Amino acid sequence: MRIEQATPDDVDVISVILGEIEDYYGGTAAPGDPEQIRAALFDGRPAATVLLARDGEQVLGLASYSLLWPAVGADTSLYLKELYVREAARRRGVAGALMEALRTEAARAGCSRVEWTADADNPLALAFYQTLGTEPRDGKIFYRAELP
Repeated sequence: MRIEQATPDDVDVISVILGEIEDYYGGTAAPGDPEQIRAALFDGRPAATVLLARDGEQVLGLASYSLLWPAVGADTSLYLKELYVREAARRRGVAGALMEALRTEAARAGCSRVEWTADADNPLALAFYQTLGTEPRDGKIFYRAELP
């Protein structure tokens, strides 16, 4: 298995995986719009970076992240938005490899920490994050404002 940063050639597989993620969370299992993905990841001002876990040509999973500023003082943090391992590749160390790659990316970018959220009703994810030696943090409440 190798972890690589996604390129414009990966838009189609990212689109399919986004559909799988929607299905996993109970939404409509429709692929993501390739043009929106291309604009978000590969235009002049990318919104995120995607790491892909591969076994040969097969994509096993992805991690999508952005850098946030400020973190502590004037530090930067790496914010993991999505960690997803495709069903056939689960329990094979893919998520752990992606998390390790995220730590490497954060260190390379000079970040002081890696941060993420997890759904309270996803016990498998919560158990996995606990195996990393992390504990849930108190003190923040998550908000979301939808735009028209």
